[in-house]
Amino acid sequence: MTSPEQIFGWAGQAAMIGWLILIFLPRRWPQLLWLPRFIIPFGLSLLYAGLAMAHFFTIEGGGYGSLDEVAALLGNREMLLAGWVHYLAFDLFVGGWIAVEADKVGLSRVIQAPILVATFMFGPVGLALFLAMRAGYFRKQEAAS
Repeated sequence: MTSPEQIFGWAGQAAMIGWLILIFLPRRWPQLLWLPRFIIPFGLSLLYAGLAMAHFFTIEGGGYGSLDEVAALLGNREMLLAGWVHYLAFDLFVGGWIAVEADKVGLSRVIQAPILVATFMFGPVGLALFLAMRAGYFRKQEAAS
């Protein structure tokens, strides 16, 4: 039987592989981006679905209707793991989107790296940084033309 700790470790390692590809590997092989953009998030999403569906309905007082219900859900170890896998999947998917969009607007990989690290560590913080930077970049491009 696989323990929650083992699943936690495997999910984290899979996500880390995706982040390393996004941050450090060259983008001259577009097929390589499929791994962090789609394949790993898809696998993590399936893992989340399995964990959530197996445990969501078994938790007394758990749900999404109030903070107390969410706390009850996350008080269960398997649902806490599911929540963590949810973060891993969505943050990596968003990181893949940021990398592709940043490449499209010609944002340097040196500037992309801290944004991707922020997305890896703090999810929405990295997304907000990228969106703000992109808005400023486009404004600068329009002013120049």
